[in-house]
Amino acid sequence: MQRINSDIKQNNFKQIYLLYGEERYLKKQYTDRLHKAMCNEGDSMNTHFYEGKDISVGEIIDLSETLPFLSERRVIFISNSNLFKSGGEKMAEYLASPNETTYFVFTESEVDKRSKLFKAVQNNGCVVEFGVQDENTLKRWIAGIVGRDNKKIAERTVTLFLTKTGTDMENIQMELEKLLCYCMDRDVITDEDVEAVCVNRISNHIFDMVNAIASGNTKEALSLYYDLLALKEPAMRILFLIARQYNLLLQTKELKQKGFSDKDIASKIGVPPFVAGKYVAQASRFKTSDLKAFVKRCVETEEAVKTGHMNDVISVEMLIVSA
Repeated sequence: MQRINSDIKQNNFKQIYLLYGEERYLKKQYTDRLHKAMCNEGDSMNTHFYEGKDISVGEIIDLSETLPFLSERRVIFISNSNLFKSGGEKMAEYLASPNETTYFVFTESEVDKRSKLFKAVQNNGCVVEFGVQDENTLKRWIAGIVGRDNKKIAERTVTLFLTKTGTDMENIQMELEKLLCYCMDRDVITDEDVEAVCVNRISNHIFDMVNAIASGNTKEALSLYYDLLALKEPAMRILFLIARQYNLLLQTKELKQKGFSDKDIASKIGVPPFVAGKYVAQASRFKTSDLKAFVKRCVETEEAVKTGHMNDVISVEMLIVSA
């Protein structure tokens, strides 16, 4: 990211950029910055956008060979092309020696670093990965936005906020805008404000459902299940998420028994560090044998639905009741 900022500041651009990774918000932000810096406003003659797996590489190469019209450069933006996973060989060959007045900005979610196209960009341009940001980075970013709005928020409230939004910065921004509007006439954002405004992710409903099951509160677990159905969540997706949760708890319990720290557990099971403690606490309420047995029942439930022996909605309901 610093490299792109430096190029923009110095007005000295690489001919090829590849922005990739899971963090959509940052990819969009830096793509927009490059667009604004490299292209004249409203210049549709020399600025081109291609998106999707069905783009024509031949067409793009032909366009690349065309000199810019009353401008020093032609810029081609290509997003979600999948060329960095398959079918990018022709583009890789061209980028080894492209028309010097044509510039490229690729934006992708996933890439194969072994591909010829990835190596071509790496050798002749700038590659930047935008991964999921860590907890401290997200907290500083949130605090900065809140501060610019002349408001304050305690660290514990930010942590609560993140448990509801997850680490996706696009989702964080949307929820934060709602929160700031809700607290417009006050200087301090509280836990109560977060609870009142921010939407729980589906995974939070599943977490609470499993908590209710662990506590023997079948009524609460079923209530959460019906809430998800009311939100138009398919029963089989709910089943998948329940099975996933129990799998994560099983992994968490086994890792904890081996002496791993919460931070290491978070890394190994693929959850943000700030929620690892919740997983450890939840896993401690189950026996390893019970977690394995429930995961097995989830598999059996899925099989019963797929083979037509059970209705999907009723099957998940029975799974919860029998837990």
